[in-house]
Amino acid sequence: MFITKKHLSRRTLLRGAGVALGLPLLDAMLPAATALAQTAAAGPRRFFGGFIPHGAAPGAYWVPETKGPALPAELPFNWQPLEPFRKHLTLLTGMWSTSSEPPPGVTGADHWVAAAFLCARKPKKTAGADVRAGHTIDQVIAEKIGRETLLPSVEISVEDPGSGASNCGEGYSCVYTNTISWSSPTTPLPMELNPQVVFERMFGSGSTPEQRVERRERNQSILDAVNEKIGGLRKIISVPDRSRLDAYADNVREIERRLQIAAKATTSAPENFHVPPGIPQSFDEHIKLMFDLLVLAYRADITRVSTMLFARDLTGRVYPESESPTLGFHGGSHHGEDPARIKAYSKINQYHVKMLAYFADKLANTEDGDGTLLDHSLLLYGSNMGNSNQHLHYDVPHVILGGNYGRMKGGRHLAYPTKTTSTGNLLLSLLDQFDIHRDSFGDSTGRLEEL
Repeated sequence: MFITKKHLSRRTLLRGAGVALGLPLLDAMLPAATALAQTAAAGPRRFFGGFIPHGAAPGAYWVPETKGPALPAELPFNWQPLEPFRKHLTLLTGMWSTSSEPPPGVTGADHWVAAAFLCARKPKKTAGADVRAGHTIDQVIAEKIGRETLLPSVEISVEDPGSGASNCGEGYSCVYTNTISWSSPTTPLPMELNPQVVFERMFGSGSTPEQRVERRERNQSILDAVNEKIGGLRKIISVPDRSRLDAYADNVREIERRLQIAAKATTSAPENFHVPPGIPQSFDEHIKLMFDLLVLAYRADITRVSTMLFARDLTGRVYPESESPTLGFHGGSHHGEDPARIKAYSKINQYHVKMLAYFADKLANTEDGDGTLLDHSLLLYGSNMGNSNQHLHYDVPHVILGGNYGRMKGGRHLAYPTKTTSTGNLLLSLLDQFDIHRDSFGDSTGRLEEL
């Protein structure tokens, strides 16, 4: 432990040239001779919700052969990239996304219900402005733990709402497909696609759009504006704190470099797929850059809550970095129960999980007080479809990662009988993890007591 008469607030920001730079947790932010576990600094928890459409290759590709409660010795194919995080991993099988099924006597609610993922409410069938879904758990959690951060929550997408699947017919507004985060039942939140915009929200607060353009044109790093302040801070903190501060600054610089490259990229976009200027052409680079930004935001306590829309329903996007490099996502999900096609589709599923594993690895290797960011976070990843070839909304894939300061026990497989346990029960139980206790949430019928 570092003992000093210098005590920095956990909310310390370095300001200069219209920039507010948050800092990682340093020893100097703890009162002298106070154990971390006894300070308020030990408390920040983080939540991430990641949604993927089109379900998963059915059967053993994602469902363990053993019913638990312990994880099997070898994870199912789709989840194998998460093997390094076994102690923080919980698989849930048998869950039923009843909120994604059409209401009785109503047709068309199927591909248009990404919005139900985090609220467990059936969206109102409307193509007009009178949209209605539900208050999502990320926003409920943000109201609890995000009040002291620069950004209460961050909503991210890695697919342009105007690209690929543009047909939002059957009487449902496109908003139900374009976002998974709602601050109220009638207020959908936009998912930000451009990592440059996310970066500037995090580190460029206070500067005008014109100033930001001018700064980029001069190839001037945001960090240059606060270098003198960082230098002054380095003089009063411990050697370990200096190392943490320098590593954090290096990470910000590296992201800036990658954003500058993306902004200048002239490579043509994939055929029939629109990628706006400034966004990496590669899905692989795009999503990893977004995850790197989230790690920085968590580390500096810029935000504690985030959501990500991995893809939009009906997208035909291909993933060249996957082991099925030419298979379209939506087309591949309609595999006709053919074993060869199911196997090909499972490789897209596993590729998406590899991206989640990339994020988990970054969190697991980022020091945060007396543990790591993964130790202190809770990540939910899943889909509102099971076997998408048949458009089934039961037996939907969900995983939980992270320790949430010891509140979440990993290494488990929680298996529920088919069509008995609503995903609303899961969401209600996750709110308990953040000391938000309600009688019900969405279409819940009870809690997952095992959590």
